[in-house]
Amino acid sequence: MTTALPPSLTLEEFLKQPETKPASEFIDGKIYQKPMSQGKHSRLLLKFCDAVNQVAEKPKIALAFPELRCTYPGGSRSSSVYGNRSIVPDASVFLWERIPFEADGEVPNVFNIYPDWTVEILSPEQRVTKVISNILHCLKHGTQLGWLIDPDERLILAFILGQEPIELKASDRLPMPKFLTLNLTVEQVFGWLKVSQ
Repeated sequence: MTTALPPSLTLEEFLKQPETKPASEFIDGKIYQKPMSQGKHSRLLLKFCDAVNQVAEKPKIALAFPELRCTYPGGSRSSSVYGNRSIVPDASVFLWERIPFEADGEVPNVFNIYPDWTVEILSPEQRVTKVISNILHCLKHGTQLGWLIDPDERLILAFILGQEPIELKASDRLPMPKFLTLNLTVEQVFGWLKVSQ
């Protein structure tokens, strides 16, 4: 769902609005509501975050967060709404030293920074161009790696800064950010959809 914004609504004003369920994103002066998560989407998201956090949290390398709002401007905050975004990637991975922990060591509610690794899981009713646009926006602002997981096609597109997108299928090994060692193939990721009974 897309809603055109009045010209006077800024990124800051958008952020003061109540959160919606599912989440809404602010992209170039428009509000887009994300589709409601369904079974395959939810399962892949859960297993991805678990896989990353199992190897990265204890040694304090990184943390993976599901559906965390990331807000950062792409241009001048005052001159234009274009380029400003507040997005909710399906999964965001942050290097440990970049996480803005609170004084007591707790994770904050607000992340006004880009993720180091962004992952989107395509839902049947989502527009792929909007999802890719969000990944490219993250890469433009410092993100190292983006994945677009397509459960219907059983493929993953990897976006690496300075390279063409890579289409990965079946036994292809997935690229990882430089800070993380995690050996995964496309088959293994989609294998997460099968639950032991």
